[in-house]
Amino acid sequence: MEIALVQPEIPPNTGNIARLCVCTGSGLAIIGKPSFSMNEAAVRRAGLDYWHLLKLEQFADWTSFVGARKGRRLFALTRFASRPYCEERFRTDDVLVFGSESAGLPAEITRGLAEHSPESLLRIPVGPDCRSLNLANAAAIVLYEALRQTGFPGLVIEAPKAR
Repeated sequence: MEIALVQPEIPPNTGNIARLCVCTGSGLAIIGKPSFSMNEAAVRRAGLDYWHLLKLEQFADWTSFVGARKGRRLFALTRFASRPYCEERFRTDDVLVFGSESAGLPAEITRGLAEHSPESLLRIPVGPDCRSLNLANAAAIVLYEALRQTGFPGLVIEAPKAR
């Protein structure tokens, strides 16, 4: 599994997602320029001491990212999708794409995906008064559902032995 963030804006969200990726054996792709330095203290603090374990790739733009992901399914999470994420049957090499905290995914990305494969647009159900969830929470919700469906590959399911 892989999480891709398009121009993330809030350092602690990206740090939390980085930690999520390490703890689940997932990759993290940053697409475009984040609004902060990846060395910023808030990003590093949220990611704790896991940074050296993170499979991180950065891409200048969407086109270069898509070119590097040929043959893999891309799923864009957007509030404008009609299909809930839990209706998808995920595979271990799928990529979950999330937009920035304030703007979501750029319209040209969702339009392009909708034209190519409309089933690739997914949403997380929320109440009628809610625009969106926190980015790190949204990534965790969808990633863990995908991992559950694929049998939690590489993850420890049993509880550790008592000390």
